Amino acid sequence: LSPCDLPGMWRYYDWLPARGYVDVHGKPITYKSEGLAKELGLKELYISFNGYWPEMDARMDTCSFKELEAPPTIVRAREHGGRAMVLASVGNTARAFAYLSTLTGFPVVIVVPEKSASNLWIPGRGTPGREPGRSIKLITMEEGNDYADAIRLSERISGIEGMMPEGGARNVARRDGMGVTLLDAAVSMKSMPDDYFQAIGSGTGGIAAWEASLRLRDDGRFGERLPKLHLAQNLPFAPMYHAWRAKRRDIIPDLDMPNAKKQIEEMYTDILSNRSPPYTIKGGVYDALMDTEGEMYAVTNDEAKSAKKQFEA
Repeated sequence: LSPCDLPGMWRYYDWLPARGYVDVHGKPITYKSEGLAKELGLKELYISFNGYWPEMDARMDTCSFKELEAPPTIVRAREHGGRAMVLASVGNTARAFAYLSTLTGFPVVIVVPEKSASNLWIPGRGTPGREPGRSIKLITMEEGNDYADAIRLSERISGIEGMMPEGGARNVARRDGMGVTLLDAAVSMKSMPDDYFQAIGSGTGGIAAWEASLRLRDDGRFGERLPKLHLAQNLPFAPMYHAWRAKRRDIIPDLDMPNAKKQIEEMYTDILSNRSPPYTIKGGVYDALMDTEGEMYAVTNDEAKSAKKQFEA
């Protein structure tokens, strides 16, 4: 791993699957925690912050670490002859890809449930001379549809000639982009962490961290032990948590997510919901947890709200 003198996340250009890059400033900001570490009784707590926090030079303008997915995905798609990309989202992914579309002019078709449309906004920075949003087609699905329905519609649209699917967890550019979170932590800490914590919806971020840690181990300078993954879902919708606790590779909908749509409506963070997560698939969340001797957690709405206040303080 050899960090480069390039903007934002492209500092880790050598480990991203694209030949070019786009000028974006967003990157993880890793720092050693003092306040939260003291509150939790920890001496070696590092935070890889992915969002908008100008005082810390954290400048992900869409306020989400999904901004690590979009740049390499769009650059790679363009390099492979892609003409337009279709994706489904409930907020963060849509914002990130819409923003990169305004910067690059690469067309995107975004499918969102109607209740999530308000989560889609575009930061003010675009390409000079190009009308903001001109390259974006937004499709909202009427009330009663959720993320899984949006995914199914996006898959149908991607079958139209000239359209390509964004790919989700199967897209190496998305995974490697999110893996930059762990790369930045390892470079800042001079080693891989013992434990890695993240909230998940599909779990792709957890897979990305695992894949990045395998490569860091092969590098040889960041330690031999893979970080233990600690992945959390928000109750009442936590299918991967229930399957993992039952020691099952397969998610059983009737057991792990009964009344899924109702459960999702009751979540504090409904953006972290996916009825078809890459859990069972080879190389997916289950394999990542097994390889790292990881753990899954289920967090209530009240616990999530309390933790948010604690972090802000």
